[in-house]
Amino acid sequence: MYGAGDVRVEEVPDPILREPTDALVRVLAAGICEGDLPPYRCMPAAGQGIRAGHEFLGVVMDIGTDVSGLRVGDLVVAPYAWTDHTCEICRDGLPMSCGQWGLWGQGGVDGGQGEAVRVPYAQGTLARLPVAADSALLPSLLTLSDVLSTAHHCAVKAQVGPHTSVAVIGDDAIGLMAVLTAKRRGAEQILVIGRNPERAGLARHFGATEVVIEPGVFDEPAGPADGGQGVERVRAATGGHGPHAVLETFGSIGTLETALAVVRDGGVISRTSSRYAEVPISRPLLLRNITLTGGAAPARAYADQLLPDILDGTIEPGRVFDRTIGLADVPDGYRAMASGEALKVLIRP
Repeated sequence: MYGAGDVRVEEVPDPILREPTDALVRVLAAGICEGDLPPYRCMPAAGQGIRAGHEFLGVVMDIGTDVSGLRVGDLVVAPYAWTDHTCEICRDGLPMSCGQWGLWGQGGVDGGQGEAVRVPYAQGTLARLPVAADSALLPSLLTLSDVLSTAHHCAVKAQVGPHTSVAVIGDDAIGLMAVLTAKRRGAEQILVIGRNPERAGLARHFGATEVVIEPGVFDEPAGPADGGQGVERVRAATGGHGPHAVLETFGSIGTLETALAVVRDGGVISRTSSRYAEVPISRPLLLRNITLTGGAAPARAYADQLLPDILDGTIEPGRVFDRTIGLADVPDGYRAMASGEALKVLIRP
């Protein structure tokens, strides 16, 4: 990526093992994520491009001498960031607070949107997948890298469980995954506030009981403070009190204000977005006893928890991909996602 709207496909040197804890992975599938879009929209022009992509899975080509538990030929998925996964902080479920962590495409590490990747701390970073490399499950397994794990973490932080009512604000890929994870955790009622009518069917497939289209909420820098008619519909559908939990996946001032307007007193708002809108801590918020939470998902740990449900067909998160392209078409894939033409793009190098 050389700047806003400027994504190029280039030949780069093949990765090599640099540390005994490294592994080399040949990429079979990668994704374009909403998290890739902010720099695509506003990155200043640069003379040297940055490697792109943090969602990928593939086959192990080589391993360092200090890597155990992996073999050449294993199918693996990588979380959206690498960490050592052995320290006390990682074991506490906070890998992004690890002293040994980094992002794909930075610090001499390859990006995931390419043919091959050098993976630091491979033993802890990579999750082994017990399926064949040509499995039809690859798109669903790829979601373990970020969007499914991130949405699951959002639901976990919101304490979603049986008998709870949930509102999801956002019908992007993570928003739809939030619907799926809320359903998986037993939510009794799941209402979606979205902006794209064409995604309502998939939201219902994943478990939404009602979809409210309210595009003005998602306007930036801020949508309507009261959330429009969507707030009234959601609160009415939950007995006038509002849902127990709100999963807010867009991250603008408008969507956060909508979350505050819709959640019931004593409820929880959990956020996923990397946009990090300011949090309006106010006297009414405190008086209503609303919990505001969220955080970076420990995707590697969640991969082990979510994998069985993908393997047995309980969930099909791969349905969120609505366009498949090759590497040569990645610039067009970014354009399609940024314009809303595509929900989520799958890359098959």
